[in-house]
Amino acid sequence: MSPRRNRPKGAGEPKASADAEPSGRYGGFQSSESWQGEEWSVRHVAGASAAGKRYRCPGCDQEIPASVPHVVAWPEHSGVDERRHWHKACWNAKDRRTTRVQRSRNAPKY
Repeated sequence: MSPRRNRPKGAGEPKASADAEPSGRYGGFQSSESWQGEEWSVRHVAGASAAGKRYRCPGCDQEIPASVPHVVAWPEHSGVDERRHWHKACWNAKDRRTTRVQRSRNAPKY
């Protein structure tokens, strides 16, 4: 038998500021990274919060299936239209990849 927890739920957890993005909504945490001379907002998305949605990774031009954990990144000084969904490995390897991704003739453009 394991001992009972005597701490109330939420005790000892850091309080989020009023202007901070609620990370629990998207199932991950948000950070800022510098890439190509720009500051990028990067959010790690849990697979459960991506249920029923599919995206195309700009790093490898492959589909990110529904319910797969991934990364959403966008330049900090841009709008919602600039968000891109990346595989975690593709985002981590973005500096080692070439910029010329070749698509086959009948590949979808989304």
